[in-house]
Amino acid sequence: MSKIRAVVVDPHVSGRLTLRDVDAPTPAANEAVIRVAAISLNRGEVKRSSIAEAGWRPGWDLAGVVETSAADGSGPTVGTRVVGLLRSGAWAELVSVPTHSLAKLPSSVSFALAATLPVAGLTAYHALLKGGLLLGRSVLITGASGGVGHLAIQLAHLSGAQVVAHIRRPEYKNFVKDAGADFIVIGEELSSANEYGPYHLIVESVGGNTLGTALGLLAEDGVTVLFGVSGGAEVTFDAQRFFATGGASLYGLILFHELKRESAAVGLQRLLSLVEAGQLCPVIDIETSWTEIANLAQQLLNRNFPGKAVLHVSN
Repeated sequence: MSKIRAVVVDPHVSGRLTLRDVDAPTPAANEAVIRVAAISLNRGEVKRSSIAEAGWRPGWDLAGVVETSAADGSGPTVGTRVVGLLRSGAWAELVSVPTHSLAKLPSSVSFALAATLPVAGLTAYHALLKGGLLLGRSVLITGASGGVGHLAIQLAHLSGAQVVAHIRRPEYKNFVKDAGADFIVIGEELSSANEYGPYHLIVESVGGNTLGTALGLLAEDGVTVLFGVSGGAEVTFDAQRFFATGGASLYGLILFHELKRESAAVGLQRLLSLVEAGQLCPVIDIETSWTEIANLAQQLLNRNFPGKAVLHVSN
C-alpha cells in the first residue's frame, strides 16, 4: 500500500483539519506498524493545528492492531491489540510506532476506551508520581473536569489521598464528585481551596491567577506540578510566602520529557490494568467517525464537553 488516509492541516477548509491521502509509513527497526482503529483528541494538539502550516499531521493518541511487528523483534506480534502514542501523526489509517510506546490491550478494554489513555492518562499518572506516597495526604487538582484532571482525581483517590477538585463551571460538580473528589471548589478564584489545605501536591493546568494562588497553598515540602496554562501564562505570586513555606517547589511537566525516564509502555500497562479492574474509568462524551474531526476539534477548544472525544478510524 503506497498511500493511506490521514488527518492533515489545510488552512483553506473549515476547521483547518481534513482527511487526505499521504504516503504509507516506512517503519524503523524498532517500530511496529499499527492499523489504527480509534483516536482521541487532546487540547494541545488541536490548538497547535489552529496555527500549524499546511500539511502538518497532528495526533498523539491511538489504539489499533499490529499489522507488521518491529524488525528488531521487540514489542508485540502481528495481530495484537495495542494502544500507544506518537509526538505527531497518530491520526491515520496506518502508523509506525516505537515499541516502547505501545502497550497490549486486555481483551475487556475497547479501542475507544484505550485511546483516551496515552496523553491524558500518562500526564495524570506522571503528575501524581511527583507527589510520592499520597496515602492520607491532601491533593488539589485544578481544571478537574478536563481529561487529565478527571483521571488524576481517580488516581489520587485510589492512592488514598484527600482529593480537592477545582472547577470553574458548577454544572460539572457531579462529574468530578463521581470521579472521587472529596471536596469541590467552584469558580474562577482558587482562594477558597485554602479551607482544605495546605496541600502536599497540587496538579495545576490553569496558570495565571490560579497558579499564583496555588503556590501559596502548599504544605512544607509540597509540590505544584504545572502542565498547562489554559487561563494565562503570566503569573504573579507571593514569593516570600512561597519560599518561607520550606521545601515548596514548582515542577514543569512535559509528558514527552517524562517518557525519556520511563517508557510509555510501562505507564500505559499500569493504567490499563486499572481500567480492566474497573478502578479507572475514562469518560467518553463524544464517540463518532474521524470524518467529523474538524467539528469535534472546535467543540473541544470551545469546552463544550468535559470528558474525552474519541473518533473511530474507518478504513
